[in-house]
Amino acid sequence: MIKRFGILSLGLMLGFVLAFTSVHFLNDDITPQVISEASKLIGIDFTAAERDSMIAELETSRESFQSIRNLELDNSVPPALNFNPIPPGKMISKVEQANDWNLAKNITLPDQRSELAFYTVEELASLIKQQKISSVELTKFFLDRIDQYDDTLKAVVTVTEEMALDQAKKMDQELADGNYRGPLHGIPYGLKDLFAVEGYKTTWGAAPYQDQQINRTATVAKKLEEAGAVLIAKTTLGALAYGDVWFGGTTKNPWNLEQGSSGSSAGSAAGTSAGLFPFAIGTETWGSIISPSNRTGTTGLRPTFGRVSRHGAMALSWSMDKVGPITRSVKDAALVFEAIHGPDGKDQSVFDLPFIYKSDINIRDLKIGYLKSAFKSDYDNRKRDSLSLAKLEGLGAELVPIELPDYPVSDLNFILTAEGAAAFDQLTLSNKDDQMVRQGKSAWPNLFRAARFIPAVEYIQANRARQVLIQKMDSVMQQVDMYVSPTFGSNNLLLTNLTGHPSVIVPNGFTDEGQPTSITFVGDLFDEGLILGVAEEYQKATNFHTKLPEMFAQ
Repeated sequence: MIKRFGILSLGLMLGFVLAFTSVHFLNDDITPQVISEASKLIGIDFTAAERDSMIAELETSRESFQSIRNLELDNSVPPALNFNPIPPGKMISKVEQANDWNLAKNITLPDQRSELAFYTVEELASLIKQQKISSVELTKFFLDRIDQYDDTLKAVVTVTEEMALDQAKKMDQELADGNYRGPLHGIPYGLKDLFAVEGYKTTWGAAPYQDQQINRTATVAKKLEEAGAVLIAKTTLGALAYGDVWFGGTTKNPWNLEQGSSGSSAGSAAGTSAGLFPFAIGTETWGSIISPSNRTGTTGLRPTFGRVSRHGAMALSWSMDKVGPITRSVKDAALVFEAIHGPDGKDQSVFDLPFIYKSDINIRDLKIGYLKSAFKSDYDNRKRDSLSLAKLEGLGAELVPIELPDYPVSDLNFILTAEGAAAFDQLTLSNKDDQMVRQGKSAWPNLFRAARFIPAVEYIQANRARQVLIQKMDSVMQQVDMYVSPTFGSNNLLLTNLTGHPSVIVPNGFTDEGQPTSITFVGDLFDEGLILGVAEEYQKATNFHTKLPEMFAQ
């Protein structure tokens, strides 16, 4: 083993070796032999004299650990550290510019009202603005859809019917009085059930919290209400934002009911895909918008870290959690993002920077990178991804081969589990993690327990390495305006979640079995407008996003 001096690392490790066995707090003597055994966990060897010298310091550390545990810090309390994805010297434009949405006009009501389930936000907004349908009518329509289909889909935890009808009536009255709030005026939506809404349960998808009520309303819900949107449902998530298994079962993929919808924004994606609501809000730490959007054929925007307030949301990883929309089209994602981005004075990680949507963009002016080695590798969606590249080239894009930084990205993933274990410290210490449905080696209860043994020094070192990765990634982004990646290509998904870069995922075809597939557009920090604009041009030139899961298109 490598010999180093690292009393803090060993102290934390040793404290948990002694104090954490089936979560019984021990006060056994710390001896040189105990230190020697604990050292094996972190791959560091110390001399006999060094082990003997540490004892007093380690005993003091163990007392401090217990003192902090006794504080029982709530999940809502962030650490006094804020992650900043902006590399040193990088300039981000603060120039404001009003977005010209060029929204569709003269949309007509369908002869078959059931078709409204798959209208875009843009189309529904036109109907409401022209008063061809009221918000109350539309809200009742989607509430009926939930009642009809959710027993099959399992995408909704709580229906917020009373609140929804009150909000819809208010929007109709305001419109009658000549007060139109914008494109989301009167539009129903679903909200991932890790966001608090006062008066309703916030279950986090997990059995230990299924009766939890939090007496606050998340900023994202408040901003959507201010924009005129109508909350009709709190959507399922894999327990504590992992996977698609929650305390009520498994959220299904509308395209294949034998399959889960993936997670963790399981219900937000499945419900949008199946027409239970026109859009929904999801969150991502490591794939929780991208993965279910890929599975369900929806469009997902994972914004830059620090774009949308997480106030009132369950924390999993303070330095990686991000909030974004899941929709039926790219323009819908942009419309929703316009409403929810920006600071609120409560989440200190949020930057006050403009969002400029680049609609009707001239792709011929852009250098669009593609991950050469990823696209050339042998993977399931290679043929459809190659066709997507050809489509972009046909639209006039200059395609530039690039590669991601050569860096041990996968070795940094314990940053997430360390922060998650801290966020759910009391769940582990109370043994209530035994109530979780998933209990395997890769499930949260076991991962949180194992994370207790991550040394503080190594966590900090990983974040220092992350800073180097951020700078390396910035060098890559300077070569192109944006780039395209296979949705699960290379280390792109984890890397960009660590660096905070934004992504848009859109459908790009179907397997022989009729399953949706996708491709991902990745942009520079805070440049959601560009990748959304390019993704919209791609959607205009294809029709994959207009296809419907047959079972729900009745």
